[in-house]
Amino acid sequence: MPSASFACVIVDDNEINRLTLEHLIELTPQLSLEASLPGSLEALEYFRQGGKADLLLLDIEMPHLSGLELARLLPQPAPEVIMVTTHRDFAVDAFEVQAADYLVKPVDLPRFTQAIQRVLERRKQRTSPPPALSPAMQDRELFVKVGTKMIRLDFDDVLFIEAMSTYSVLVTATQKHIVYMSLKVLTERLPFTHFVRVHRSYIVNTQRINAIEDNMLQMGKYQVPVGKSYQEEFYQQLRGL
Repeated sequence: MPSASFACVIVDDNEINRLTLEHLIELTPQLSLEASLPGSLEALEYFRQGGKADLLLLDIEMPHLSGLELARLLPQPAPEVIMVTTHRDFAVDAFEVQAADYLVKPVDLPRFTQAIQRVLERRKQRTSPPPALSPAMQDRELFVKVGTKMIRLDFDDVLFIEAMSTYSVLVTATQKHIVYMSLKVLTERLPFTHFVRVHRSYIVNTQRINAIEDNMLQMGKYQVPVGKSYQEEFYQQLRGL
């Protein structure tokens, strides 16, 4: 990535914290500072006026509108977000808004550099096509983005896929993989005919259904409901298998 090509915006109501982050950006060749703003409302106005950002360094606790609330209101495609806060208690909340990293103040250069490298790698993975699969693998496996990595997943092992807000959870008999794709997008992209939408929140692998009772599918140790609006089409598909 060329020098100073990753546009950054700082949002923090503490001036000292903003100055610290501005200095860290100056020390990082890949970054350029586009704006340093004292609050979430100013950040919303920045984006409304057409301001751009590849990366948002975002304080969590701010008046009027918290950083977490701002992250949920960002225009799409949203910039990468690194949460910066004085408390460690917001790590789960940062994960829920798909933040790339979570920094605890005071932020030092080594930890800041580590977070930036994670963001750059994440952006690279998002913009690079996944490796091509051999014809023999295409009917079973796909590369999917899990966390910050692209992993090759054998979909024969997937029991069902569950919607969780703007991301999805791929459930196997032994693991759960969080994928940063909505269920709608997965439905459109999955090339497997045996993966069927049975509910607004579920896609199931029909080859892994153990039993059906009262519109509930037994999938290993899990039970998955068949939504009323999906029942007719689903049972027709089952009869055709």
